[in-house]
Amino acid sequence: MGTMLKRRSPFLRRLLPLCAAGLLCIHGLPAAAKPAAHKAKATHTAAAAAEPGTARSGLPASVLTALRRAHVPASATSFYVIKVGAHAPRASWNAQAPMNPASTMKLVTTFAGLQLLGPAYRWQTTLYADSQPGPDGTINGSIYLRGHGDPKLVPEEMAKLVATARATGATTINGDLVLDRSFFDPSIGTGGTIDGETQRAYNVSPDALLYSFKTLSFTITPEPATQSVAVSVTPALAQLKLDNRLALANGKCGDWSARARPSVTPQADGTVLASFDGSYAADCGEHVVNIATLSHNEFAWGGFVAEWQLAGGRFTHQPALRVGRVPRGAFVLARHYGQPLSEIVRDINKFSNNVMARQLYLTIGAEIDRSGPASTARSAKVVQRWLNRQGLDMPDLVLDNGSGLSREERISAYDMSRLLQQALASEVGPVLIDSLPILGVDGTLRNRLTRAGAAGNAYMKTGTLADVRALAGYVDALNGDRYVVVSYINHANAAQARDAHDALLQWVYQGAP
Repeated sequence: MGTMLKRRSPFLRRLLPLCAAGLLCIHGLPAAAKPAAHKAKATHTAAAAAEPGTARSGLPASVLTALRRAHVPASATSFYVIKVGAHAPRASWNAQAPMNPASTMKLVTTFAGLQLLGPAYRWQTTLYADSQPGPDGTINGSIYLRGHGDPKLVPEEMAKLVATARATGATTINGDLVLDRSFFDPSIGTGGTIDGETQRAYNVSPDALLYSFKTLSFTITPEPATQSVAVSVTPALAQLKLDNRLALANGKCGDWSARARPSVTPQADGTVLASFDGSYAADCGEHVVNIATLSHNEFAWGGFVAEWQLAGGRFTHQPALRVGRVPRGAFVLARHYGQPLSEIVRDINKFSNNVMARQLYLTIGAEIDRSGPASTARSAKVVQRWLNRQGLDMPDLVLDNGSGLSREERISAYDMSRLLQQALASEVGPVLIDSLPILGVDGTLRNRLTRAGAAGNAYMKTGTLADVRALAGYVDALNGDRYVVVSYINHANAAQARDAHDALLQWVYQGAP
């Protein structure tokens, strides 16, 4: 049995960019619901939208042409383009029709989080013990790991928590590890996934003790010099073992993913075995396979135990995994504060990370309304109240989980544009804009319009479901004007209509002539 555990490779450097490639973010999912019928006051005549060039209330001709090529009717779209500071839109179509926004809904969640919690907000993860370390460094009794929903509790952050605990003089734990996940309602995550793909990273459910996105990241590397195939995994879990029987093969790569997907199975002795078998061609090169497997409890337990041992800590016996609450009077062994919300928001929007967005959404409700554990219902009420206080009443807004990974969520292009204008004028506007993918440069837009003039001048959140393509954000035009741009396509052929969005961005960059 060959085992190679990577110590602390930069987890997000490997994991988050895969979302932009469609591996972690919501991509290609089925059956997005059709948009609701648009309101009468938002209706524009087909003639206005089809005029040469562009009608002030319609769509640019280049956009209409692209929609026709994709066989998407204008009735299945919603657009709103307005210059910042202007009183009337430059282009508007079905603008008040509630649409499925896919991941552009993350703009509502991240703006709300920045304003309600503050860019400097940090999540807490705390380690308690039944007793203080004795003179020999032994803690007699159980230890308690309590989470408050940190979206980015990755190995590097867990190691900091462990280092703080070790600095108290603790060397040995003579007891069990109890996980306190009570900050989130226990019903969260009990429902099914949107597409039935339970092992996909984009479908990971939120949790008060989310560790490393509950995702195992395997790196498969052919090594022709030794005629072997190396396999490594992040994060290190105490109970995880690798059985690497991959043989190096010659010839073309072919379907590498079918041969490089491990079988992950629990063993009778409490370990979990990740087995690789078969052949892997040198021509395949290095690949990363992500599997969201095991439970939140198993991930948090295995991650803490592994980090404790890697830091030189010991256990008098294999600690049992228990779930419960921290008892009153427990000794605070270590308190860790995660990365600031400003950094979390950047990861959420740049890479469209669903579980991080859901963690933030739940945290908003729990921190602002402290009447009980986090729930989506509590968060929806808090966000609605926050919108109403700012004059952004949105009667057609439908909030579900705050990430856009939903067939239920709805918002109109007009309401999204109001939110974006409000955000731009707010004190957190620069932080929000900095979190957005830059066209042709990074995040989910790094490969879009890379040679066009608009590249580097559009800051847009993308959204993708099987029947949805969405864009929302800001475009800096060639003449120096800044525009708010929102575009929703809800149709079975939405995937073929990307050219319509590209045409819209280029038209706005040219100054919406």
